[in-house]
Amino acid sequence: MAGPPRADNRPPYARIAGHYRDLISSGALSPGELLPSIKSLATEWNVSTATADRAMKLLRGEGLVQGIPGVGTEVMARPVSLSSGSERHDRSSKTQSSWGTGEKSSGHTAGIVEAPEDVAHVLGISPGDDVIRRSRVYRDAHGIVSHSTSWIPAEFAQVLPELTRSERLKGGLSLDLIAQTTGRHVVKRVDEETARIATAHDLKVLELESDTVAAILVLTARFLDADGELLEYGVDLGAPGRTRRTTSEVPQ
Repeated sequence: MAGPPRADNRPPYARIAGHYRDLISSGALSPGELLPSIKSLATEWNVSTATADRAMKLLRGEGLVQGIPGVGTEVMARPVSLSSGSERHDRSSKTQSSWGTGEKSSGHTAGIVEAPEDVAHVLGISPGDDVIRRSRVYRDAHGIVSHSTSWIPAEFAQVLPELTRSERLKGGLSLDLIAQTTGRHVVKRVDEETARIATAHDLKVLELESDTVAAILVLTARFLDADGELLEYGVDLGAPGRTRRTTSEVPQ
């Protein structure tokens, strides 16, 4: 398990964490396996024990490993798959909750804000126009699963003022309430999945240290009604180490 090439410009602790994150994500390290001791890591990577410990602390914060007193640092069972906006919408239609197995949400914030340029483009409005923004963080036993933001046309604030309140909605997701109140149902969904190096904003909302260097999954979903009008634009930022898993039947 030699370290990566020294051409890598990330801070030493981030290189160490990234190396083991990749091994865990690829399956090269399985749940229950032990990582080298802090002293061994420091020697192998030619860093201080404080730097090696910081790398392990980062992996623990991502829910990838856990420290066992007297034993060492153990790889944890792989976290559940990152849910898309459409999957959470389907789940809510059945259970009135977007939570996956073992998940909870916290940090619910909402309000009418000025639309950022990228969001305005998707909603077909001008940058700076009013838009409803609802955000929350999904967590499970391993830590943060994702940070989720719903961008909703400001017109819905008149009939559903609860969409602008910083609290978890009752009776389902915003799309459920919109359908119940206005009769405008989702008939088409457009999902996209991309990956990028986490930005400063990503790190902040995912509660990671500001100098962390990590790749994250970005899941977006556009929800359209029968007239092709956008009801909501969802953006989910997956925490580092989280994966997407889908299952489909193979035609015979």
